[in-house]
Amino acid sequence: MATRTWAIDPTHSEVHFKIKHLMITNVTGSFNIFEASIATEEEDFSKAKISFTADINSISTGNEQRDSHLKSADFFNAAIYPQLKFIATKVENVDKDGSYELYGDITIRAITKNIKLAVEFGGVVKDMYGNTKAGFTINGKINRKDFGLIWSSVTESGGVIVSDEVKLISEIQLIEQA
Repeated sequence: MATRTWAIDPTHSEVHFKIKHLMITNVTGSFNIFEASIATEEEDFSKAKISFTADINSISTGNEQRDSHLKSADFFNAAIYPQLKFIATKVENVDKDGSYELYGDITIRAITKNIKLAVEFGGVVKDMYGNTKAGFTINGKINRKDFGLIWSSVTESGGVIVSDEVKLISEIQLIEQA
């Protein structure tokens, strides 16, 4: 079998997160600069070798003040830890409809933890330019405090401002490399 290499098509991919604010609504953020290296045997992603990075300084929540706070030492400390990294360790096929569980090591602030992500495989197609593309929807969650993102504050009434749980949501379109 031939090894195929893939990269993220950044114009057709999104990397988001959601976190509860005041425990009543979610705030959504994204990383606007990210890349991945993927190697597969043919179009079989069940044994893929995957590495992913996101640029912390590309974080965007739609609020410049909040983005600056997230980049500060209270959270990601982008000046010292400029990247979030993920290296896949195992892919398990959950069902024949293209559902997988993706396990891997995520590193934030030089702290590495193993996580599990739910992956829906959308399929492989040729686009109008003859490029081979593959699509995935990826969901998971982490506890931010596990990675040293420990800033916390409470409201005057004692309510929590931001939750510990962070939901990860990504739409990833890969393009096969020549």
